[in-house]
Amino acid sequence: MKKLSLSVLVLMVGIALLAACAPQAAEAPAEAPAAAEAPAAEEAAPAEMPAEDLVFASVVKSIGDTWFVRFEQGVKKFGEDYGVTAYMEGPSQPDSAAQVALIDDLIAQGVNALVNVPYGVPENETAQKKALDEGIVVIGHEAESAAKGTLTYDLEAFDNCSYGEELMRELATRMGEEGQYVQFVGSLTNATHNIWTECAREYQLANYPNMELVGKYESKESAENGYNIMKDILRTNPEVKGVESSDSVEIQGIARAIEEGGLVDEITVIGICIVSDVGDYIASGAIDLSMLWDPADAAYAANVLAYKILKGEAITDGMDLGVPGWEKITIVEGPNGAPVIFGQAFAKIDAENMDQFDF
Repeated sequence: MKKLSLSVLVLMVGIALLAACAPQAAEAPAEAPAAAEAPAAEEAAPAEMPAEDLVFASVVKSIGDTWFVRFEQGVKKFGEDYGVTAYMEGPSQPDSAAQVALIDDLIAQGVNALVNVPYGVPENETAQKKALDEGIVVIGHEAESAAKGTLTYDLEAFDNCSYGEELMRELATRMGEEGQYVQFVGSLTNATHNIWTECAREYQLANYPNMELVGKYESKESAENGYNIMKDILRTNPEVKGVESSDSVEIQGIARAIEEGGLVDEITVIGICIVSDVGDYIASGAIDLSMLWDPADAAYAANVLAYKILKGEAITDGMDLGVPGWEKITIVEGPNGAPVIFGQAFAKIDAENMDQFDF
């Protein structure tokens, strides 16, 4: 009886194994896999490319501007440090149409990343969107007001409105919180210049009722224009006691006009300037204070950001780009929808410490 049971058991196991190996009748699947389970095309990891094959191009407002001569140093250092091709282009004079033509040419060349510092933000947006549509990473700088879909990110040295408020605090302190002042911008369509001046104006209205804005002037980022406009202001508004300047070139002409007029001790001038351009004016007091960031660091940080995106790295609030001033970034939505990254990268320069900022 035991032997018979064992034989039956072996037979049953064999039958089960044969059944498992036999082809099964086809059954309709309960439900096809959802398409959403597959990664979307825009979310797919970028193809790996050797660093030496990557090309990073920066387009600036004017290659003749000392600010962008310094900017180019950051571009080149990034290329050396990361083992990629990185270079800068720009018109000889600030010109949005010339910038757009350069961007179109770079798109045709098939660059991988584009850093653009637009003279006029709206004028550059169509070309930037075209680059994005071609799969190029596009990083803006000084373009916080860019429209959604025209930049991958805009990178700023700091919160521009807070910076404008600080400019006003410094100006008001030196003016004794009273008197007339004027504002200069390089372009009426330059995002950062107009954010600085507008936020400064709002802060003045809320905090310094005895100060009065006489006017806001467009220099077109020209020292000669800054000089001639300031001379006209001194003739038509001799009571002006303060100047808020937004461009590193225009302020040279402003300071020259004030110095020639013998008004160094009468008028406070605060704005953006590079010591190597205006050291004599800072020393004489024709320029009281410069508040700026290092354009070389900005160029380096913008290209690092593009590199991280090309390599598929997530860009997150609080991350470190490995550049002074951008060790803990803040990501916000810009006023017109473009994603904006803020750092904390500005310094105050006057006659006492200008030797520390000799670039």
